[in-house]
Amino acid sequence: MVMSAFCCPDRRIRSISHHPRALPARTPRQCLPVSDNLPAMFAWVGVIEFDLLLGEVFSLKQKRSVIRPLIAELKRTYAVSVAEVAHHDLHRRAGIAVAVVAGDPAHLTEVLDTIERQVSGHPEFTLVSAERRLRGPED
Repeated sequence: MVMSAFCCPDRRIRSISHHPRALPARTPRQCLPVSDNLPAMFAWVGVIEFDLLLGEVFSLKQKRSVIRPLIAELKRTYAVSVAEVAHHDLHRRAGIAVAVVAGDPAHLTEVLDTIERQVSGHPEFTLVSAERRLRGPED
């Protein structure tokens, strides 16, 4: 039976696609039961929040000139989601959150450790605290 990936009534069904030359052009995707020889797919999400104390910053414009390069550097280097999440109206404090998605908790922890070391090594600010949370398939 041929059905789309979204109308499979059984939760143990995984969508597969075939090479375009192997099937006619308008064949819909087929759903096949998950077997024991296919790897299980699990996503792990890690979030680390940094509380930063900025050094010689006396305005929100100067704060932005310190925080924006850090956010861009983390996004570019690690392909993660980064945002300023706290202390928006204080010019000497900043709250930065970094989110990472990985298939393995060990890899997730390694990436978060590396990011924390990089943030704590910046001379423009002091890392006051770092709080991390990991969420797995059971959460």
